[in-house]
Amino acid sequence: MTDKTGGGRDGGRGGGRSDGGPPGFARRFLGLAGGYWHGRSRVTVWALTVALVVLTVGQVSVPVLINLWSERLFDALEQRSMDRFLTMIGLVGLIILYNIVIVVLHLRVKRRLQMGWRDWLTRKLLEDWLRRGRHHQIAYMPGEHDNPDGRIAEDIRITAEMAVDLGHSLTYCALLLISFTNILWMLSGTLSVALLGVELPVPGHLLFVALLYAAVGTTIAMLIGQPLVNAVNRRQGYEADFRFALARIRENGQTIALLHGESAERGQLSTLFGGVMRGWNGQTRALGHMMVFSASYSVLSAAFPILVAAPRYIAGSISLGVLMQTAQAFQQTVGALSWPIDNLPRVAEWRASVERVLALHDALLRLDREVCDVPDGHIQVVRADEHGSLAFAGVAIDDPNGTPVVHPFDLEVRPGDRVLIVGDATATIGLFRAVAGVWPWGRGVITLPAHTRVFFMPERPYLPHASLRAVLAYPGTASSIADDRAVAALVSVGLSDLAGRLDSLDHWDEVLSVPERQRLGFARLLIRRPDWIFLEDATDSLDPPAEEELLSLLERELPQATLLTIGHHAGLDAHHGRRLVLDRTNGAVTLREEGREVRPPAESAA
Repeated sequence: MTDKTGGGRDGGRGGGRSDGGPPGFARRFLGLAGGYWHGRSRVTVWALTVALVVLTVGQVSVPVLINLWSERLFDALEQRSMDRFLTMIGLVGLIILYNIVIVVLHLRVKRRLQMGWRDWLTRKLLEDWLRRGRHHQIAYMPGEHDNPDGRIAEDIRITAEMAVDLGHSLTYCALLLISFTNILWMLSGTLSVALLGVELPVPGHLLFVALLYAAVGTTIAMLIGQPLVNAVNRRQGYEADFRFALARIRENGQTIALLHGESAERGQLSTLFGGVMRGWNGQTRALGHMMVFSASYSVLSAAFPILVAAPRYIAGSISLGVLMQTAQAFQQTVGALSWPIDNLPRVAEWRASVERVLALHDALLRLDREVCDVPDGHIQVVRADEHGSLAFAGVAIDDPNGTPVVHPFDLEVRPGDRVLIVGDATATIGLFRAVAGVWPWGRGVITLPAHTRVFFMPERPYLPHASLRAVLAYPGTASSIADDRAVAALVSVGLSDLAGRLDSLDHWDEVLSVPERQRLGFARLLIRRPDWIFLEDATDSLDPPAEEELLSLLERELPQATLLTIGHHAGLDAHHGRRLVLDRTNGAVTLREEGREVRPPAESAA
């Protein structure tokens, strides 16, 4: 069985594969996230996408206009023409206003598209994760899907925001390249090259120089940048492990405080933060190597085009304005071709986050295939109208890797029965989880009565950070409980001092002691008034008089309800008419009922 808390040690660092990831990355990414453009809001989404492309074209037109303006400006300066100089000042003002409008509109459209995509993707993952107990079951699945909270909150944000940013910058550079390729071709003129005594005309020679320059630079950057990709992947994994450990301490703060476990937690956090520092230092080293090249490349890119075009100006073939226009066109062309160099660290970070989101999505799909696509390969929980009993037909419980936990058995629990379940702790809890439909591993059919209300009370009731009224109503809404019902329930379970705090917002799992939380669970039960009640060690923190008080309360308030209880206290026997025992033998558990035989399924017996 996979350790729920330990999966992050290896899984986090594997969130983005250092070997470049599995084949079909683009197909997998579009298969997950591309549905945003085909959903119910697709008209709006496509309108935003088209608007973003149009505004990107507008952004590209700005450097083209500046390039043309630059030629005329330097020609005016060379000719010492004040009139043309003043005209150029007016024109640059218009270009500035035009650029402001384009930039502001582009920002608004881009951010709306980013947040819309993130919202859609977050809702999709949350729906898959918080469905039929998948958030619980996936903790037992092997694979690299640890820390789902971080993947949904942070990695989806990076996935959506950076995808739009990178897509925009790539489109911008492609359009820029198309625009300035044409300009650079025209400005290059025709260069005559003597080869074996023959003069060969070479049109657009500066364009070929720019392509060769950018190709060499990109190749070097890719070779130097590969370690950076690996370093980013490792660092994100270390960061995820550290965040997960901090969240665990926050969730279990009271227990840690009572055990005075702060020193042990500091030691663990120190070790994990050591990993964060190693990841940071590894990324720093990789970035340092990349920066050495980038610093050299950026300076050379500013000087190189002027040096290449200067001989034609010195020879008198071109004016100063054409020289500057040529230099700018060369720089813009090389800049567009250098997109991989400029964006390699961001692509690495985005790729790592996408891989982490895909890993969670793939694990949920795998879980669905295991549970849904092979009907005979898992425990089926169905509702039926034929009779009002809870029936187990050929039910066997396994752990996620297929190892038997409970041998196959048949059993019927009739309405009104009060059944105490004792024995092996793993098996008893697994039995309740199977009935709840959140433990699919095994086989057989569990039939629950149709049109009946079922209530599961775990050992430690979940108390959300909300008002006390909302806590009592969970998972319903606070408005569904009137004051008199809420107060009556609290008084009945011995929590009358909380009656005046129904609308107080607090961290109730920290404010209340464990016995008080268990009493609150019984108050929630009284409000729900179910037909079938499953108690999982729900009184283990109460003293015997309090346990007797609450169980007697159930008998008085819900005399017709069927009760199944997991517990090992001697006082429980008096409140239950049947006793099931789960005995572990030869590595697995057999179910028997004291005073009555529980037969194995016919096919198993044969």
